[in-house]
Amino acid sequence: MKLTVVGGGSTYTPELVDGIAGRRTGLAVDEIALVDPDESRLAVVGAFARRMLEHAGHSARVTTTTALDRGVDGASAVLLQLRVGGQAARAVDETFPLACDCVGQETTGAGGLAKALRTVPVVLDIARRVREVAGDDTWIVNFTNPVGIVTRALLEEGHRAVGLCNVAITFQRWTSALLGVEPGSVRLEHVGLNHLSWETGVFVDGVDRLPELLDRHGDAVSGHIGLPAALMRRLGMVPSYYLKYFYDHDEVVREQQSAPPRAEVVAGVEKELLDLYADESVVTKPEQLAQRGGAYYSEAAVRLVHALTGGAGAEQHVVNVRNGGTLPFLPADAVIEVPAVVDGGGATPLPVPPVPPTISGLIAHVTAYEHLALDAAVRGGRDRVADALLAHPLIGQHAPAERLADELLARNADFLPWARGSA
Repeated sequence: MKLTVVGGGSTYTPELVDGIAGRRTGLAVDEIALVDPDESRLAVVGAFARRMLEHAGHSARVTTTTALDRGVDGASAVLLQLRVGGQAARAVDETFPLACDCVGQETTGAGGLAKALRTVPVVLDIARRVREVAGDDTWIVNFTNPVGIVTRALLEEGHRAVGLCNVAITFQRWTSALLGVEPGSVRLEHVGLNHLSWETGVFVDGVDRLPELLDRHGDAVSGHIGLPAALMRRLGMVPSYYLKYFYDHDEVVREQQSAPPRAEVVAGVEKELLDLYADESVVTKPEQLAQRGGAYYSEAAVRLVHALTGGAGAEQHVVNVRNGGTLPFLPADAVIEVPAVVDGGGATPLPVPPVPPTISGLIAHVTAYEHLALDAAVRGGRDRVADALLAHPLIGQHAPAERLADELLARNADFLPWARGSA
């Protein structure tokens, strides 16, 4: 099969190639097509990917192209991992909200909205071409943030798409090590939205070890998540580390206002990684890639593609998928992040236990914001942007929402043609 990666010049790509080279599933890949508009990065990453596969004794060939149609032609699955505007745009997303004492983050709050506005139109254009060139049966696996909003955009247009994030698999792997068990024996009761999720159960061989995890390993969990163990014990669940932006917002903002944005750190890591990738003596994934983020992305993505293309039978994966009636307090067309049964027909969310009001209200609140964010990304309009910001629980006041809307549009006018007359 042919697997296409749009955004193939990303420093993430060797993570995916490592999963294929290591044959961690039975996924039979004949060709990995890397598509990216940046020819220089594409050349470096493509050459490194070939060395990785050759070193591992894998026969798949790597092709590179700047032409989307050529890259997706004949693909069984297309992975999206693009960043519109690069790290420079991310740095803006992480800093402009701080002037209003709002969190600066690339996937939530005002920064997350800016990223969604830039990204959704580009992804939808790509998906339309995938459908026209590769056909209706080609699966689109979306790793592009904000995953929930982008995946919802794809599903709204009828594309065969599933959203993927590495938060759940990272916690599963980390927890298994803490409990001293094999990763495959850990099943998470994971519920929420992308980057707004909680673990309400950690089952090992049918026994919920979450109470033990919080009782005996509370300090370790606290250090991993960035929230107090006492809070998690009272909730009786483990929030993802993205919940610190909600549960400890003001403290996070104070820290951000006195530190360089994460984008600057990542840009430095990316430069180091690209230098390593260009070194012809490097033939395996470098340790520095762990600093880039996206841990276990390779394993999650390869396993998911294997299931979607019918090679693995029915498997359980935590994915971003249409709600239907899974969370009854949300609209059916919302996109949620939960365990699902995945096979060649797609992803079907599994039933989840009743969601307590301690978190259901926040999930519903952010879902409403995501609906407005997608509407603004698809139709444009300054007031739609302001409405989405006003609806976001991390903003929620009219004066900051108005100011942030104007600032967002001014800083993103090069990416939003409709905004040039509004900024």
